[in-house]
Amino acid sequence: MSFIFELGRHSAVLNFTAQYCESKAELLDSLGFEKILTSYLEKIEKRDTPIYQYLQAGRKLPINVLVKQMQQVFKLVIVMEPEEIISMKNEYSSYLSDHEEFLACIEEIYSYWRRLGRYAIAYNGRHQNGIQNTQFIETHARFETLVLTTYRSVSEKIMGSKNKVYRQLIAGVNAGLVVNKMFYPLTDDVYFELFDIPIIESIVLHPPFITYPTKNTRKGLFDEVFENPLTGLDINGQDFFCYPAKVGDLLALVFFHKDFMSQGVTLCNLFEMADIDEAMIRKPDLMYVYGADDGGKEETVFYKDEKNDMYIGYASYSENIDYFGYMKKMILTIHNVKMLDIGALPLHGAMANIVMKNGETKNIIIIGDSGAGKSETLEALRSIGDTYIKDIKIIFDDMGVLSLNGEQLVAHGTEIGAFVRLDDLDVGYAYKEIDRSIFMNPDKINARIVIPVATYEEITKKYPIDLFLYANNYEDAEAIGFFENNGDALKVFKSGARIAKGTTSEVGLVETYFANPFGPVQRQAQTEILLADYFERLEKSTTKLGQIRTKLGIAGNEHTGPKSAAIALLEYLQK
Repeated sequence: MSFIFELGRHSAVLNFTAQYCESKAELLDSLGFEKILTSYLEKIEKRDTPIYQYLQAGRKLPINVLVKQMQQVFKLVIVMEPEEIISMKNEYSSYLSDHEEFLACIEEIYSYWRRLGRYAIAYNGRHQNGIQNTQFIETHARFETLVLTTYRSVSEKIMGSKNKVYRQLIAGVNAGLVVNKMFYPLTDDVYFELFDIPIIESIVLHPPFITYPTKNTRKGLFDEVFENPLTGLDINGQDFFCYPAKVGDLLALVFFHKDFMSQGVTLCNLFEMADIDEAMIRKPDLMYVYGADDGGKEETVFYKDEKNDMYIGYASYSENIDYFGYMKKMILTIHNVKMLDIGALPLHGAMANIVMKNGETKNIIIIGDSGAGKSETLEALRSIGDTYIKDIKIIFDDMGVLSLNGEQLVAHGTEIGAFVRLDDLDVGYAYKEIDRSIFMNPDKINARIVIPVATYEEITKKYPIDLFLYANNYEDAEAIGFFENNGDALKVFKSGARIAKGTTSEVGLVETYFANPFGPVQRQAQTEILLADYFERLEKSTTKLGQIRTKLGIAGNEHTGPKSAAIALLEYLQK
């Protein structure tokens, strides 16, 4: 944690432990502001914009000299009137010769800062003298106020009047991380370089948190390899952070490069953060290194460490992995192969625990690959079911686990949140939940929202199953139908057919083994044995096996399809 301020790809990381500004002058004189100003000026220099020409005033100053002079001008403006500075007739006077041009420059610098993903780090060690965990929220508030008041003081001085409207934008940082020194319960040399990576102890988030990752779809499958992908990697601990995630019953240590901070921070809306003491004492079940530089191989692979009974996920540093699907889905893939190893069946779908107003409780699972309409149908059910439904708890919204509790079939979830297509939600839903949401590329196709939907205690409870449905998004037929025998059901579930909705690189009507490319596809032989066993048990149980036609893949039915399916489901639940 020796850095003070890091400016990376689309993001800025401030180390509050190393430097924290208490005054406007300190802020304008800080290394962080110097780097922001340098980056901004380099960009407008390349385009030779009118503002850049104005700042240079024909002088052809080197960027570093221009930065230092502008810092000094801003500090002077705080304590002096612009006319006084102009009257000094020195190297600072020319900057204020045209108030409109200089004000436009201030606005551009402020906008450039706010377009970045901005993160603050505080190291919570026993021997640190900086900002500690107990002060962190207050520290955020003070920094937010400092940035806003500095910007307003400078701009209002140049304008010569006060603003008439004050918009309390998030001007400080979008998120803050309190981190600590990690002590991993592993001794293997291959993991040695991970020991220096600080572990996240808590996160302060300022929603709505809007991110703009480079990619908005995921391509291909994650391949299993049989040599540890971390062997020989040169990992600089100063460039990474560790998010300790509880994925269902498993502990995952997720190491991510600071250039992909938005993907790492978003994990807090999806996976329960493990207590730091648990993460330091308990041997992890899963580890994922996201964004290590291996010379441009662009690998997304996983490996089983037999010695430590642990699965390793690995995604090499590349803009091509700058999409949350690569973060979330690899974690779930290594979780799922671990489940297969212990004889549990990973399910790609959604599950809801529904309490009717007549007192009955129903547990419903809807299986389907990405874009099949499983999440959208349950959300539509929530919207229309007020008259008949007392409560709906989402147990999982993407990945769950089917297992045995004695002889009873039960299911539980893996995530506390949902990673949902914004386009497929009811109009206005995302805005109702804006105070808790993380938005990804909201202006693009396959825009996503990540939002908490359940508590960890709710998702890890083992639930019996009343309805086990396949999400059929490609047939225009009766909304709900049931299978007459186990063979017909297994055929539909195993085919995993759907019309691709642009969430991956696939197009048209495609098939994915058991609708789950995150483990079962890579381990089909293992999964076949479990499918035969579990579907035989499902047929013999009281669970109803069927399919629900969401029509989500049929043009013109993106909203009406899931709603019609939800209406049919509600009618069935009332019988």
